[in-house]
Amino acid sequence: MAVSKAHVARSAGSGADYRELIREDRIHGSLYTSEAIFKDEMERIFRQGWVYVGHESEIPKRGDFVRRQIAGDQVIVVRAQDDKINVFLNRCAHRGNLLCSDNSGSARAIVCKYHGWAYDLEGNLIDVPYPAGMTCDKQKLGLNALPRVDSYRGFYFASFNEQVIPLDQHLGKATDLIDRACEMSPTGKLRLDGGWVQHRFKSNWKMLPENDVDGYHVNFVHPSFAQAIRSNYDAAAFKNEEDLVSEARYWGNGHTEIDFSKAYTKPLEWFGCDESRFPVYVAKMREAYGVDDGNRKLTAGPPHACIFPNLFLGEGNVGMFEPISADECIHWHTPLLLEDVEQGVNDRLKRQSEGALGPAAFLLADDAVIAERTQQALGESGGWLDLSRGIEREHEEDGVMIGHLTDEVTNRGFWHHYRRIMTGDAEPARLVKVA
Repeated sequence: MAVSKAHVARSAGSGADYRELIREDRIHGSLYTSEAIFKDEMERIFRQGWVYVGHESEIPKRGDFVRRQIAGDQVIVVRAQDDKINVFLNRCAHRGNLLCSDNSGSARAIVCKYHGWAYDLEGNLIDVPYPAGMTCDKQKLGLNALPRVDSYRGFYFASFNEQVIPLDQHLGKATDLIDRACEMSPTGKLRLDGGWVQHRFKSNWKMLPENDVDGYHVNFVHPSFAQAIRSNYDAAAFKNEEDLVSEARYWGNGHTEIDFSKAYTKPLEWFGCDESRFPVYVAKMREAYGVDDGNRKLTAGPPHACIFPNLFLGEGNVGMFEPISADECIHWHTPLLLEDVEQGVNDRLKRQSEGALGPAAFLLADDAVIAERTQQALGESGGWLDLSRGIEREHEEDGVMIGHLTDEVTNRGFWHHYRRIMTGDAEPARLVKVA
Protein backbone atom coordinates (compact mmCIF):
# COMPACT_ATOMS: atom_id res chain seq x y z
CA MET A 1 0.00 0.00 0.00
CA ALA A 2 1.42 3.35 -1.00
CA VAL A 3 1.89 6.13 1.53
CA SER A 4 2.04 9.77 0.59
CA LYS A 5 5.11 11.97 1.10
CA ALA A 6 2.95 14.25 3.23
CA HIS A 7 2.03 11.35 5.47
CA VAL A 8 5.67 10.29 5.88
CA ALA A 9 6.48 13.87 6.85
CA ARG A 10 3.69 13.84 9.49
CA SER A 11 4.89 10.52 10.85
CA ALA A 12 8.36 11.98 11.37
CA GLY A 13 6.96 14.81 13.51
CA SER A 14 5.36 14.93 16.94
CA GLY A 15 1.88 14.41 15.42
CA ALA A 16 2.39 10.88 14.10
CA ASP A 17 -0.85 9.22 13.01
CA TYR A 18 -0.43 5.82 14.66
CA ARG A 19 -3.77 4.56 13.41
CA GLU A 20 -2.49 5.11 9.88
CA LEU A 21 1.01 3.75 10.54
CA ILE A 22 -0.22 0.56 12.25
CA ARG A 23 -2.79 -1.42 10.27
CA GLU A 24 -4.37 -4.77 11.02
CA ASP A 25 -1.76 -6.69 9.02
CA ARG A 26 1.11 -4.25 8.35
CA ILE A 27 3.12 -1.43 9.86
CA HIS A 28 5.09 1.46 8.41
CA GLY A 29 8.89 1.37 8.69
CA SER A 30 9.08 4.94 9.99
CA LEU A 31 8.02 3.51 13.37
CA TYR A 32 11.59 2.20 13.65
CA THR A 33 13.47 5.16 12.21
CA SER A 34 11.79 8.38 13.42
CA GLU A 35 13.49 10.06 16.39
CA ALA A 36 10.28 11.99 17.06
CA ILE A 37 8.34 8.73 17.35
CA PHE A 38 11.09 7.35 19.60
CA LYS A 39 10.72 10.33 21.95
CA ASP A 40 6.97 9.84 21.93
CA GLU A 41 7.46 6.17 22.91
CA MET A 42 9.76 7.08 25.78
CA GLU A 43 7.05 9.33 27.21
CA ARG A 44 3.93 7.25 26.54
CA ILE A 45 5.33 3.75 27.08
CA PHE A 46 8.41 4.03 29.29
CA ARG A 47 7.44 6.98 31.49
CA GLN A 48 3.66 6.73 31.67
CA GLY A 49 3.53 2.91 31.88
CA TRP A 50 5.16 0.13 33.90
CA VAL A 51 8.80 -0.78 33.20
CA TYR A 52 10.73 -3.72 34.64
CA VAL A 53 13.65 -2.47 36.77
CA GLY A 54 15.05 -5.41 38.72
CA HIS A 55 14.61 -8.59 40.74
CA GLU A 56 14.53 -9.01 44.50
CA SER A 57 17.50 -11.42 44.40
CA GLU A 58 19.73 -8.66 42.99
CA ILE A 59 19.26 -6.58 46.14
CA PRO A 60 18.72 -9.13 48.92
CA LYS A 61 20.09 -7.06 51.85
CA ARG A 62 19.28 -3.58 53.15
CA GLY A 63 21.40 -1.02 51.37
CA ASP A 64 21.88 -3.17 48.25
CA PHE A 65 21.28 -1.33 44.98
CA VAL A 66 21.40 -1.68 41.22
CA ARG A 67 21.60 1.06 38.60
CA ARG A 68 19.23 1.04 35.62
CA GLN A 69 18.01 3.44 32.92
CA ILE A 70 14.42 4.31 31.99
CA ALA A 71 13.62 6.55 29.02
CA GLY A 72 16.99 8.29 29.17
CA ASP A 73 16.94 8.80 32.95
CA GLN A 74 19.26 6.82 35.19
CA VAL A 75 17.64 5.38 38.30
CA ILE A 76 18.81 3.66 41.47
CA VAL A 77 16.82 0.64 42.68
CA VAL A 78 17.64 0.22 46.39
CA ARG A 79 16.43 -1.84 49.34
CA ALA A 80 15.75 0.51 52.25
CA GLN A 81 16.10 -0.13 55.99
CA ASP A 82 12.47 -1.25 56.25
CA ASP A 83 13.07 -3.71 53.34
CA LYS A 84 10.96 -1.55 51.02
CA ILE A 85 12.28 -1.25 47.45
CA ASN A 86 12.69 2.38 46.38
CA VAL A 87 13.49 3.69 42.91
CA PHE A 88 15.16 7.11 42.78
CA LEU A 89 16.45 9.25 39.97
CA ASN A 90 20.24 8.88 40.01
CA ARG A 91 20.65 12.62 40.43
CA CYS A 92 21.66 14.81 43.35
CA ALA A 93 18.97 17.30 44.40
CA HIS A 94 21.66 19.97 44.74
CA ARG A 95 23.44 20.43 41.42
CA GLY A 96 22.27 17.37 39.53
CA ASN A 97 25.45 15.32 39.77
CA LEU A 98 25.32 11.55 39.16
CA LEU A 99 25.05 9.93 42.57
CA CYS A 100 25.89 6.34 41.70
CA SER A 101 28.27 5.23 38.96
CA ASP A 102 28.53 1.55 39.96
CA ASN A 103 26.09 -0.86 38.33
CA SER A 104 25.47 -2.57 41.68
CA GLY A 105 26.67 -2.54 45.25
CA SER A 106 25.71 -1.84 48.83
CA ALA A 107 25.73 1.37 50.87
CA ARG A 108 24.49 2.74 54.19
CA ALA A 109 23.75 6.09 52.57
CA ILE A 110 23.78 7.64 49.12
CA VAL A 111 26.48 10.31 48.99
CA CYS A 112 27.15 12.78 46.17
CA LYS A 113 30.82 12.98 45.20
CA TYR A 114 30.51 16.62 44.08
CA HIS A 115 29.65 18.46 47.31
CA GLY A 116 29.17 15.60 49.76
CA TRP A 117 25.42 15.81 50.20
CA ALA A 118 24.20 12.57 51.82
CA TYR A 119 20.80 10.87 51.57
CA ASP A 120 19.39 7.94 53.51
CA LEU A 121 17.89 4.88 51.80
CA GLU A 122 14.44 6.49 51.92
CA GLY A 123 15.78 9.42 49.87
CA ASN A 124 15.85 11.99 52.68
CA LEU A 125 18.67 14.55 52.76
CA ILE A 126 20.45 13.78 56.04
CA ASP A 127 23.77 15.63 55.87
CA VAL A 128 25.17 18.73 54.16
CA PRO A 129 28.84 19.72 54.60
CA TYR A 130 29.40 23.27 55.93
CA PRO A 131 25.80 23.53 57.11
CA ALA A 132 26.01 27.18 58.18
CA GLY A 133 25.65 28.20 54.56
CA MET A 134 22.51 26.09 54.12
CA THR A 135 19.43 28.33 53.97
CA CYS A 136 17.02 25.94 52.21
CA ASP A 137 14.71 23.51 53.98
CA LYS A 138 16.47 20.11 53.89
CA GLN A 139 13.12 18.32 53.96
CA LYS A 140 12.37 19.73 50.52
CA LEU A 141 15.65 18.56 49.01
CA GLY A 142 15.31 14.79 49.09
CA LEU A 143 15.86 12.48 46.17
CA ASN A 144 13.27 12.35 43.41
CA ALA A 145 11.49 9.02 43.83
CA LEU A 146 9.42 7.35 41.14
CA PRO A 147 5.89 7.49 42.52
CA ARG A 148 4.85 3.94 41.68
CA VAL A 149 6.85 0.80 42.47
CA ASP A 150 5.29 -2.66 42.65
CA SER A 151 6.30 -6.28 42.22
CA TYR A 152 5.07 -9.68 41.21
CA ARG A 153 6.88 -12.77 42.51
CA GLY A 154 10.10 -10.85 43.01
CA PHE A 155 10.07 -8.99 39.67
CA TYR A 156 9.99 -5.24 40.36
CA PHE A 157 8.40 -2.69 38.06
CA ALA A 158 8.31 1.12 38.34
CA SER A 159 6.55 4.05 36.71
CA PHE A 160 6.99 7.83 36.56
CA ASN A 161 3.20 8.08 36.35
CA GLU A 162 1.39 8.28 39.69
CA GLN A 163 -1.90 7.49 37.92
CA VAL A 164 -0.62 4.39 36.09
CA ILE A 165 -2.97 1.39 36.12
CA PRO A 166 -2.30 -1.25 38.83
CA LEU A 167 0.55 -3.61 38.01
CA ASP A 168 -1.69 -6.69 38.11
CA GLN A 169 -3.92 -5.06 35.49
CA HIS A 170 -0.88 -4.35 33.29
CA LEU A 171 0.38 -7.93 33.61
CA GLY A 172 -3.05 -9.47 33.10
CA LYS A 173 -2.91 -13.11 32.08
CA ALA A 174 0.87 -12.89 31.63
CA THR A 175 1.29 -13.56 35.35
CA ASP A 176 1.00 -17.20 34.22
CA LEU A 177 4.28 -16.76 32.32
CA ILE A 178 6.10 -15.36 35.35
CA ASP A 179 4.61 -18.16 37.47
CA ARG A 180 6.03 -20.73 35.05
CA ALA A 181 9.51 -19.22 35.33
CA CYS A 182 9.42 -19.03 39.14
CA GLU A 183 8.03 -22.53 39.54
CA MET A 184 10.99 -24.14 37.85
CA SER A 185 12.39 -23.85 41.38
CA PRO A 186 11.03 -26.11 44.13
CA THR A 187 10.71 -23.02 46.37
CA GLY A 188 9.09 -20.87 43.67
CA LYS A 189 11.98 -18.41 43.81
CA LEU A 190 14.65 -17.40 41.32
CA ARG A 191 18.17 -16.03 41.63
CA LEU A 192 19.26 -13.39 39.13
CA ASP A 193 22.68 -12.94 40.68
CA GLY A 194 24.79 -14.51 37.94
CA GLY A 195 25.84 -11.15 36.45
CA TRP A 196 24.44 -9.22 33.50
CA VAL A 197 25.86 -9.22 29.97
CA GLN A 198 25.03 -6.29 27.70
CA HIS A 199 25.00 -6.30 23.89
CA ARG A 200 24.63 -3.01 22.03
CA PHE A 201 22.49 -3.27 18.89
CA LYS A 202 22.55 -0.67 16.11
CA SER A 203 18.82 -1.08 15.71
CA ASN A 204 15.50 0.09 17.11
CA TRP A 205 14.55 -1.40 20.49
CA LYS A 206 11.25 -2.83 19.20
CA MET A 207 13.13 -5.30 17.02
CA LEU A 208 14.26 -7.11 20.19
CA PRO A 209 10.86 -8.12 21.63
CA GLU A 210 9.61 -8.78 18.10
CA ASN A 211 12.46 -11.13 17.25
CA ASP A 212 12.61 -12.90 20.61
CA VAL A 213 9.12 -14.32 20.03
CA ASP A 214 9.41 -14.80 16.26
CA GLY A 215 9.33 -18.51 15.44
CA TYR A 216 9.53 -17.95 11.67
CA HIS A 217 13.21 -16.94 11.49
CA VAL A 218 14.83 -19.81 13.39
CA ASN A 219 15.72 -22.11 10.49
CA PHE A 220 17.13 -19.27 8.40
CA VAL A 221 18.96 -17.09 10.93
CA HIS A 222 20.35 -19.87 13.15
CA PRO A 223 21.26 -22.79 10.83
CA SER A 224 24.74 -23.13 12.40
CA PHE A 225 23.08 -23.78 15.76
CA ALA A 226 20.99 -26.57 14.29
CA GLN A 227 23.99 -28.07 12.50
CA ALA A 228 26.46 -27.88 15.39
CA ILE A 229 24.37 -28.84 18.40
CA ARG A 230 21.78 -31.52 19.00
CA SER A 231 19.42 -29.63 21.29
CA ASN A 232 15.94 -29.50 22.73
CA TYR A 233 15.02 -27.21 19.81
CA ASP A 234 15.35 -30.05 17.30
CA ALA A 235 11.74 -31.12 17.82
CA ALA A 236 10.41 -27.76 18.97
CA ALA A 237 11.61 -25.49 16.13
CA PHE A 238 13.63 -27.29 13.47
CA LYS A 239 10.92 -29.28 11.66
CA ASN A 240 8.76 -28.94 8.58
CA GLU A 241 5.81 -26.57 8.95
CA GLU A 242 3.19 -29.31 9.15
CA ASP A 243 5.15 -31.19 11.83
CA LEU A 244 5.67 -28.29 14.25
CA VAL A 245 3.45 -28.35 17.33
CA SER A 246 5.00 -25.35 19.13
CA GLU A 247 2.79 -22.26 19.14
CA ALA A 248 2.98 -18.48 18.97
CA ARG A 249 0.81 -16.88 21.64
CA TYR A 250 -0.43 -13.36 22.36
CA TRP A 251 -1.48 -12.91 26.00
CA GLY A 252 -2.86 -9.38 25.71
CA ASN A 253 -1.43 -6.01 26.85
CA GLY A 254 1.57 -6.47 24.56
CA HIS A 255 2.77 -9.69 26.26
CA THR A 256 3.88 -12.41 23.84
CA GLU A 257 5.24 -15.96 23.87
CA ILE A 258 6.65 -18.78 21.82
CA ASP A 259 5.28 -21.85 23.59
CA PHE A 260 7.59 -24.82 23.03
CA SER A 261 5.99 -26.96 25.74
CA LYS A 262 3.83 -29.09 23.41
CA ALA A 263 6.99 -30.37 21.72
CA TYR A 264 8.32 -31.84 24.98
CA THR A 265 7.09 -35.24 26.09
CA LYS A 266 9.18 -36.08 29.17
CA PRO A 267 10.78 -34.29 32.14
CA LEU A 268 13.87 -32.16 31.41
CA GLU A 269 13.71 -32.68 27.64
CA TRP A 270 13.67 -28.86 27.40
CA PHE A 271 16.95 -28.94 29.34
CA GLY A 272 18.63 -31.21 26.80
CA CYS A 273 18.76 -34.19 29.17
CA ASP A 274 16.48 -36.57 31.08
CA GLU A 275 15.50 -36.81 34.73
CA SER A 276 18.32 -39.25 35.55
CA ARG A 277 20.80 -36.39 35.10
CA PHE A 278 19.46 -34.42 38.08
CA PRO A 279 17.54 -36.82 40.34
CA VAL A 280 17.69 -34.57 43.42
CA TYR A 281 16.16 -31.64 41.51
CA VAL A 282 13.42 -33.86 40.09
CA ALA A 283 12.61 -35.29 43.52
CA LYS A 284 12.41 -31.83 45.10
CA MET A 285 10.06 -30.59 42.37
CA ARG A 286 7.73 -33.57 42.85
CA GLU A 287 7.81 -33.10 46.61
CA ALA A 288 7.09 -29.35 46.33
CA TYR A 289 4.29 -29.48 43.75
CA GLY A 290 3.04 -33.05 43.88
CA VAL A 291 3.97 -35.80 41.46
CA ASP A 292 1.55 -34.88 38.67
CA ASP A 293 2.06 -31.09 38.79
CA GLY A 294 5.79 -31.50 39.37
CA ASN A 295 6.07 -33.72 36.29
CA ARG A 296 4.05 -31.23 34.28
CA LYS A 297 6.38 -28.37 35.23
CA LEU A 298 9.50 -30.46 34.62
CA THR A 299 8.18 -31.42 31.18
CA ALA A 300 6.84 -28.05 30.01
CA GLY A 301 9.95 -26.14 31.06
CA PRO A 302 10.31 -22.37 31.55
CA PRO A 303 8.58 -19.84 29.27
CA HIS A 304 10.02 -18.11 26.21
CA ALA A 305 8.14 -14.82 26.47
CA CYS A 306 8.27 -11.02 26.48
CA ILE A 307 6.50 -8.95 29.14
CA PHE A 308 5.71 -5.56 27.58
CA PRO A 309 7.68 -3.42 27.16
CA ASN A 310 11.14 -4.50 28.32
CA LEU A 311 11.28 -7.86 30.16
CA PHE A 312 12.33 -11.08 28.42
CA LEU A 313 11.77 -14.47 30.06
CA GLY A 314 14.07 -16.41 27.79
CA GLU A 315 13.79 -19.95 29.14
CA GLY A 316 17.11 -20.28 31.03
CA ASN A 317 17.70 -16.53 30.83
CA VAL A 318 16.12 -13.28 31.90
CA GLY A 319 16.62 -10.28 29.63
CA MET A 320 15.93 -6.56 29.52
CA PHE A 321 15.53 -4.24 26.53
CA GLU A 322 17.00 -0.74 26.96
CA PRO A 323 16.17 1.84 24.26
CA ILE A 324 18.92 4.37 23.52
CA SER A 325 17.74 6.12 20.35
CA ALA A 326 15.64 5.34 17.29
CA ASP A 327 18.49 3.26 15.86
CA GLU A 328 20.29 1.98 18.96
CA CYS A 329 19.42 -0.18 21.97
CA ILE A 330 20.98 -2.54 24.52
CA HIS A 331 20.02 -6.17 25.09
CA TRP A 332 20.74 -7.26 28.68
CA HIS A 333 20.71 -10.86 29.85
CA THR A 334 21.54 -12.94 32.90
CA PRO A 335 21.12 -16.68 33.54
CA LEU A 336 17.89 -17.67 35.24
CA LEU A 337 19.15 -19.52 38.32
CA LEU A 338 16.95 -21.55 40.64
CA GLU A 339 16.77 -21.47 44.43
CA ASP A 340 17.32 -24.67 46.39
CA VAL A 341 18.59 -26.89 43.57
CA GLU A 342 21.76 -28.91 43.21
CA GLN A 343 24.69 -26.87 41.91
CA GLY A 344 24.85 -28.86 38.68
CA VAL A 345 21.43 -27.55 37.61
CA ASN A 346 22.50 -23.91 37.88
CA ASP A 347 25.90 -24.67 36.34
CA ARG A 348 24.13 -26.13 33.32
CA LEU A 349 21.83 -23.09 33.13
CA LYS A 350 24.89 -20.82 33.10
CA ARG A 351 26.61 -22.79 30.35
CA GLN A 352 23.44 -22.84 28.23
CA SER A 353 23.03 -19.09 28.77
CA GLU A 354 26.57 -18.53 27.53
CA GLY A 355 25.95 -20.74 24.52
CA ALA A 356 22.71 -19.00 23.54
CA LEU A 357 23.25 -15.34 24.40
CA GLY A 358 26.88 -14.84 25.41
CA PRO A 359 29.46 -12.79 23.47
CA ALA A 360 30.42 -15.77 21.28
CA ALA A 361 27.02 -17.45 21.40
CA PHE A 362 25.06 -19.19 18.66
CA LEU A 363 21.84 -17.18 18.81
CA LEU A 364 22.14 -13.55 19.93
CA ALA A 365 24.96 -12.61 17.55
CA ASP A 366 22.86 -13.83 14.61
CA ASP A 367 19.86 -11.85 15.85
CA ALA A 368 21.96 -8.70 16.23
CA VAL A 369 23.12 -8.93 12.62
CA ILE A 370 19.54 -9.38 11.37
CA ALA A 371 18.26 -6.44 13.43
CA GLU A 372 21.04 -4.16 12.19
CA ARG A 373 20.50 -5.24 8.58
CA THR A 374 16.83 -4.38 8.93
CA GLN A 375 17.62 -0.97 10.39
CA GLN A 376 20.01 -0.25 7.51
CA ALA A 377 17.50 -1.40 4.91
CA LEU A 378 14.70 0.81 6.28
CA GLY A 379 16.85 3.88 5.69
CA GLU A 380 14.88 7.13 5.62
CA SER A 381 11.79 6.07 3.71
CA GLY A 382 10.84 3.00 5.80
CA GLY A 383 8.15 1.55 3.57
CA TRP A 384 5.39 -0.87 4.55
CA LEU A 385 6.24 -4.10 6.40
CA ASP A 386 3.92 -7.10 6.19
CA LEU A 387 2.64 -8.81 9.37
CA SER A 388 -0.12 -10.92 7.83
CA ARG A 389 1.36 -14.41 8.13
CA GLY A 390 -1.15 -16.73 9.81
CA ILE A 391 -3.85 -14.11 10.31
CA GLU A 392 -6.47 -16.44 8.87
CA ARG A 393 -5.58 -19.41 11.07
CA GLU A 394 -5.00 -17.81 14.48
CA HIS A 395 -7.65 -18.50 17.10
CA GLU A 396 -8.54 -17.61 20.67
CA GLU A 397 -8.45 -19.89 23.71
CA ASP A 398 -9.34 -18.47 27.15
CA GLY A 399 -8.50 -14.94 26.05
CA VAL A 400 -5.12 -15.86 24.54
CA MET A 401 -4.58 -15.59 20.77
CA ILE A 402 -2.80 -18.66 19.40
CA GLY A 403 -1.10 -19.29 16.08
CA HIS A 404 1.33 -21.69 14.44
CA LEU A 405 4.93 -21.33 15.61
CA THR A 406 5.83 -19.57 12.35
CA ASP A 407 2.86 -17.18 12.38
CA GLU A 408 3.07 -13.49 13.26
CA VAL A 409 0.35 -13.45 15.91
CA THR A 410 2.93 -12.26 18.46
CA ASN A 411 4.07 -9.34 16.34
CA ARG A 412 0.51 -8.33 15.50
CA GLY A 413 -0.37 -8.45 19.18
CA PHE A 414 2.65 -6.33 20.12
CA TRP A 415 1.86 -3.69 17.50
CA HIS A 416 -1.85 -3.53 18.17
CA HIS A 417 -1.16 -2.94 21.87
CA TYR A 418 1.48 -0.39 20.93
CA ARG A 419 -1.13 1.41 18.80
CA ARG A 420 -3.57 1.39 21.70
CA ILE A 421 -1.02 3.07 23.99
CA MET A 422 0.23 5.58 21.43
CA THR A 423 -3.28 6.68 20.47
CA GLY A 424 -4.87 6.48 23.91
CA ASP A 425 -7.65 4.23 22.57
CA ALA A 426 -9.73 2.74 25.37
CA GLU A 427 -10.44 -0.54 23.59
CA PRO A 428 -7.83 -2.99 22.29
CA ALA A 429 -7.44 -3.29 18.53
CA ARG A 430 -8.98 -6.31 16.80
CA LEU A 431 -6.57 -9.18 16.36
CA VAL A 432 -8.59 -11.33 13.98
CA LYS A 433 -8.83 -10.20 10.39
CA VAL A 434 -12.39 -9.45 9.28
CA ALA A 435 -13.32 -11.16 6.01
